[in-house]
Amino acid sequence: MKQGWRDSIASRQQAAHDAGLWRTRKVLSSHQGVEIVIDGRSVINFSSNDYLGLAGHESLKLSAEKACRDFGVGSGASHLVCGHHQLHHQLELELAAFVGAERAILFSSGYMANLAMAATFLTKGDLLLQDKLNHASLLDSAKLSASHFKRYAHCDVEHAAKLLSSVEFNRCMIATDSVFSMDGDVAPLRQLQSLASDQQALLLVDDAHGFGLMGATGQGALSNQGLSPVAEVLMMGTLGKALGCYGAFVAGDALYIEHLTQFARPYMYTTALPPSVSASVLAALAVLAEEGDLLRARLNANIRYFKRAARKHAVTLRPSSTAIQVVVIGDSNQSVNISRALLNQGINLTAIRPPTVAKGAARLRVALSAAHTFGQIDQLIELLSQQLSKLAVEKNSAELNGHD
Repeated sequence: MKQGWRDSIASRQQAAHDAGLWRTRKVLSSHQGVEIVIDGRSVINFSSNDYLGLAGHESLKLSAEKACRDFGVGSGASHLVCGHHQLHHQLELELAAFVGAERAILFSSGYMANLAMAATFLTKGDLLLQDKLNHASLLDSAKLSASHFKRYAHCDVEHAAKLLSSVEFNRCMIATDSVFSMDGDVAPLRQLQSLASDQQALLLVDDAHGFGLMGATGQGALSNQGLSPVAEVLMMGTLGKALGCYGAFVAGDALYIEHLTQFARPYMYTTALPPSVSASVLAALAVLAEEGDLLRARLNANIRYFKRAARKHAVTLRPSSTAIQVVVIGDSNQSVNISRALLNQGINLTAIRPPTVAKGAARLRVALSAAHTFGQIDQLIELLSQQLSKLAVEKNSAELNGHD
């Protein structure tokens, strides 16, 4: 007997509840920052990607306000119709110059930028090769392309090379995150670029969690490893994390950026970002130029302090030198329970569960900001340590009862 819509949907929702995978939205009623109000409660926030604390920066707010007054609140159309504003054009020029590329193109989000890449550049007979732990948007992009799709073991360039040698293809794109958003580790970009060069492949680097943070002046992970978005290297950067705003861009050689302009469906058929968003990003780039060194130094100091405090309290972390620090719990329900307990104690730390991470790898993902204080970090570590100790006692008790 066929199952009706309501029964099948209710069944799937119940299964998510039972597995600890049900997600609830928290209502934010304050500005974004390290001290926020969620569901009417003041908490310290360790879940935001606002790594430099720019989301509430006065200069960004004033720039957005002025652009709203001057140009209204909406762009009205896609870039290729009549929505490409002078502020969009200026921002693309400044982003390209900042990261050392010939050109840049704006997208409404990093997800849409990544979705555009494989479908725009690859076709039947081509190969899309991706890191196994790439962001969902890169993995989903494979579904929109007629190309062959393979995934290499996480950060394993040797495995990537073996896969390349085992498959016949016309052209190839190798795609990787720079900083992996759920682990905080960094891809071996120099080795991947060398492999791509040997195979005449395009290398696409999703630098969502590196742009603004890594490199001498915040150009990103490519710069940090002595590379830039030139020749057959494309860089996707988001504007809603380190820069505190919204949107995304792809930077690279003019040939490839023009190809995206002409043929990328998520670009062609999407209303352009409001001019005020571009104005706020331009202000963020100016802040980076003036205060970036200080902000990155504060963030790096917080990362070092957090890791020392974690060792002191026997909190085991995944290896990471970035603002993303991870405590793997394993069980989804247990991760949710710890997250809820911390929220009741004034700490917002979200539990990350499948399908965002692999089954049995649920975790607490700490996102550090330059705006956090050492005192706030101490508070997090002490409360987290207490919850982990409580969990260990419960596990031991359950194991003993199981033997009985």
